[in-house]
Amino acid sequence: MLAEIIEQIRSYPGLTRKRDIYRVTEMLQAVTDYGDTAADFGEDAAAIRYKDEYLLLAVDGIWSGLLEANPYGAGKAAVMASVNDIYAMGGRPLAMVNVIGAPAGENFDEIVKGIRKGCEKFRVPMVGGHLHPDTGEKQLSVAILGRATQLLRSNNARPGQDIICAVDMQGKGYQCRPVLSWDTNSGKETSQVLERLEVLPFLAESDLCATAKDVSNAGVLGTVALMMETSGTGAHIEVDRIPRPDSFPLIDWLKAFLSYGFVLCVDKQKSAQVVAAFGSKDITAAVIGEVGQQRVFTVGFHGVRDILFNLEQEDITGIARDCVFVSDAQGC
Repeated sequence: MLAEIIEQIRSYPGLTRKRDIYRVTEMLQAVTDYGDTAADFGEDAAAIRYKDEYLLLAVDGIWSGLLEANPYGAGKAAVMASVNDIYAMGGRPLAMVNVIGAPAGENFDEIVKGIRKGCEKFRVPMVGGHLHPDTGEKQLSVAILGRATQLLRSNNARPGQDIICAVDMQGKGYQCRPVLSWDTNSGKETSQVLERLEVLPFLAESDLCATAKDVSNAGVLGTVALMMETSGTGAHIEVDRIPRPDSFPLIDWLKAFLSYGFVLCVDKQKSAQVVAAFGSKDITAAVIGEVGQQRVFTVGFHGVRDILFNLEQEDITGIARDCVFVSDAQGC
């Protein structure tokens, strides 16, 4: 079973499609520091120092396959993914803009209705955008602005820290190729959704955690791999410990887009407090592994262990190729 898990994750498009990111970041790295940049490539959102806090800026594009299969769901997902990026950085959203490419007769209304529903659910205003009414393929991207007083970053994991996975288990699964997803927002009141997300800025502002990333198309193991790559570290994960609903097949769950799912790296003496903070909002959180010094990502299942990624020899995104990794200030 472990060999199948490794093969499936290594070949999963939600992760493999990130391999060319370095081609963009290598060309643009030289222009990231014109302003007062605190975090850029590799993070869920860029962070810009502004007065005594940070402005957060992120953008997400939706897979064309999802737009074709479920335009309404794609509209909601575009908002949700953007909102999650801000909370994953320890921030709170301020406003969004969008870019839509869709002929008026090709499910255009369903895409916009989905966006509106997402805005209503998360109480984040959509304040502008751009429309391509003559595009040859449906396209959707949402950009978001947020603010934070303390940051959660994904590139400063430190050897010896616990890796915690936090998941809202009160949801339902969908299989809408190419996306497997776990929807925890439908059926919940806005107050319930937001109080769960508020755990993330609480952890940052309480100095309980400084490292987090939301589980999106890369899945749980893929998200850990991305964190370790940009942190210049490795990891070991026990797959058996990853919180999972009984109704969701294991390998599908490891690939799934979680509408509420976060991976965090936490000092061991603080792990119990972090798990309890999630638990107080009915979120299931568990220590699933540990950050390692050697840049190798191993996984274990039912007592067997093997290498998922050797980050000394292979890239996930390639973003970390030219990074210099030093104690507390790691990453690009």
